Amino acid sequence: STSLRALALCAAAFAASVINAQQPQPSPSPSKTQPQKAAPKSTPAAAEVDPMVEVRRTTAISLITTLADDARTFRDPTLRARVQARAADALWETERERARTLFRRAWDEAETADAENDRRVEEERRRQTKERGSFSIQLPPSLRSEVLRLAAKRERELGEEFLARMEASKNEELANAATSAPDANADKQGSSPQQRRPDPNEAPTAAAKRLRLAIQLLEDGDVERAIQFADPALSQVHMPALEFLARLRPKNAKAADERYAALVRRAVLDPSADANTVSLLSSYIFTPTLYITFTPDAGSNSNSWGRNFPAPSDIAPQLRAAYFGTAAAILLRPIPPPEQDRSSSGRGGWYMVIARLLPLFDQYSPDKSAPLRARLAALIPDTPERARGTNHSSLTRGLVPEDPNRDRIQETLGRLGEAKTSEERDGVYVDAVFNAVRQKDPRVEEFFNKIEDPDLRKRLRAYIDFEAAERAVRDKDVVEALRLARTGSLTPIQKTWALTEASKLLAKDEPGRSLEILEESLAEAKRIDDASPERASALVAIATQFYELDRPRAWEVMIEVVKASDSAEGRFTGEDGTLSVRFQSKNSTISSSSSVQSFDLQGIFSKLAREDLTRAVELARGFGGESPRAVAMLAIARAVLEKKQAN
Repeated sequence: STSLRALALCAAAFAASVINAQQPQPSPSPSKTQPQKAAPKSTPAAAEVDPMVEVRRTTAISLITTLADDARTFRDPTLRARVQARAADALWETERERARTLFRRAWDEAETADAENDRRVEEERRRQTKERGSFSIQLPPSLRSEVLRLAAKRERELGEEFLARMEASKNEELANAATSAPDANADKQGSSPQQRRPDPNEAPTAAAKRLRLAIQLLEDGDVERAIQFADPALSQVHMPALEFLARLRPKNAKAADERYAALVRRAVLDPSADANTVSLLSSYIFTPTLYITFTPDAGSNSNSWGRNFPAPSDIAPQLRAAYFGTAAAILLRPIPPPEQDRSSSGRGGWYMVIARLLPLFDQYSPDKSAPLRARLAALIPDTPERARGTNHSSLTRGLVPEDPNRDRIQETLGRLGEAKTSEERDGVYVDAVFNAVRQKDPRVEEFFNKIEDPDLRKRLRAYIDFEAAERAVRDKDVVEALRLARTGSLTPIQKTWALTEASKLLAKDEPGRSLEILEESLAEAKRIDDASPERASALVAIATQFYELDRPRAWEVMIEVVKASDSAEGRFTGEDGTLSVRFQSKNSTISSSSSVQSFDLQGIFSKLAREDLTRAVELARGFGGESPRAVAMLAIARAVLEKKQAN
């Protein structure tokens, strides 16, 4: 904006003038020098009045306050809320009253933005449900949650104020959640007989946002407030509710168990509860970080949020008995005719849940095993033969320790005899490739070459190669990372990331070679389409590494970042950098996404500001996009203020 750029120019000029004023003056000639008393030792108080430190501090505060004012006119409501909240957080130690005002302004913007985002999500949910009977939506950020989290960390009273305002809108949110939930009357109002209830892994929009914030508060150590936020969203069984309770239990087992028991009691009274409800509820007791559900054709969906998170060993027998009582009651409900079955699991999924949980019934509630075995037998005709084998991994995953001697590759290849089409054979070889990669079996290429569909083979290769590149970087295997970057089936952004990470691994011991690889990465980044935001992200990562090896080159590359950002026309935000990969076949979809901090502007601008504040401000104001300019300015100001506070 005009005001921000004008301020930047003034700040730069002011800083430069003070720097010039601080240049050492010529010393008097020795013949004219008068005896001087020894200078007193500097004290902390004397250090604080260093004019240059105060100039930098004043510049930083001015940048933030002007940015916060400009944010009120930003086009994107999400950016308006975020920038004002982050500005408030940055100013808290120096201008507390102004920071409080900014937090309240940010809250007002967040309310507006959240309402608009919720409206769009609801429209998309209805569209998807109408078209295919279910929905899968990537939720937008809960901006009120972001503002509240920052404010509550700064001042409890301010957090309580925002909490009260959020609670005031709770009834409306719960009403939205009710309309987002499966409509029990939909079947009576002309819905398709094939329409099923939405994915049980998905929570209604309002509930999902609440639980996301509650989990963040748990991570911050604010358990009491986390529970307070989560409670209104714990009325239905879905994956986010079970995840919150699993995360809560190590911090407050009594509160978590009470809320889980309430979910169990509600489930048995809910006519829409089905086999997947039972499977999700089992996770709290047996697989806290792993959630498995099943589809009507006996396919499985698994989601996990952590590793090495053991099942609780102190579950009360009464709570476990309550779960098995509810589970049996739901699993033994009458089987509806196929044309009336609206369950998310269908008959095939129903079979799979019973088969998965039956060993647990045998161990903890054997009196219910016999009727469940009878129900299992009744469901066999509706379950594909391929899913009924005892070696099906989804039946034991998370419940039975992996057998180190198990030959998954041979088990997979054993399915070839049942494959009747080239498509089915390709599916077997896809699984064989994945198993061979996991077991580091040398036959990976052999299985690849047996996949007949060239497009499927290409997509699988791209997924496997990127997974291998990530693994090589994690293992600090520079040779393998470079091989995959140069010859693997990686996208341009993946190649530049792998090359840059390889350069980083070599920087300490082989700086010359590290620079050569970084130049190679830069050449690769310049092949990315000018209009793609990935070009800017890749260049940011490269500049960040150049800063450690060749600072003049870092400044040069950052000029290219500004150009690339402007060419992306608003699609480069300067933050939330990620690398994603996805593989989809007829029988499965596998995807992963990881954050890449080196793609974000905050780190590089923090470093540049500490080296040359004036130049960093000039560079930041060159961004035409509101978001990257705001991210850069906040990073600069924070670097200065945090350094001042550290002093």
